[in-house]
Amino acid sequence: VRGVVTGRSRGSRGDNESHQRWKEKILKVLGEIQAPLSLLLLRLCNWALLKLLNRLFLSVQLHRGQLEMVLRAARTPGVPLVFLSRHKSQLDGLLLSFLLFSQGLGVPRVTVGSQSYSPRLRALLARLGGIFLPSGMEQPPRNRDEGLPGAVLATYVEEVLRCRQPLLIFLEEPPVPLRLSTPAREWLAMVYRALRDGAIPDVLLVPVGIAYDVTP
Repeated sequence: VRGVVTGRSRGSRGDNESHQRWKEKILKVLGEIQAPLSLLLLRLCNWALLKLLNRLFLSVQLHRGQLEMVLRAARTPGVPLVFLSRHKSQLDGLLLSFLLFSQGLGVPRVTVGSQSYSPRLRALLARLGGIFLPSGMEQPPRNRDEGLPGAVLATYVEEVLRCRQPLLIFLEEPPVPLRLSTPAREWLAMVYRALRDGAIPDVLLVPVGIAYDVTP
């Protein structure tokens, strides 16, 4: 981030006003990516989700073999977890977050796709652990100037992995199955970049998923 700011500020005075403007821009980009978690909202959402599950489904079955694999991976010392999942329903993010949280794995940061959300819904999802690509990053790489948003996003992903916060990446968008989506490609590139640049020594990629008899 400092490298991008230095390159863009070349020729201008390095006074406090200039630093303050850059700091405001950086915080604005970071605010587009994430928000602090709200424990109160998480507890309310878990309670509401249990009520919703009882109304929507006859039963929810947990695959014990896969759960044991996830728990075994979580016990690996010093290595962050990145969960990879297909995306069959808009409920997937909430369901997987709830299951991982209920098993003592913490609240994962969940990548949210390129669908358009109202500001209120986006703010709510962010407080529950949702993370978004900043403005302009959803475009194909050849059509955009990453600049400051790309640098802030890369640094943010490095920090999430370094702090060993679980990261959940959905590989596709619900209307287009079996195709790696543009946002997923961007998130995976950021994980690879953090590993390549030595920000983390290793990373565990763990497949998780939800199967429905009838997709809601």
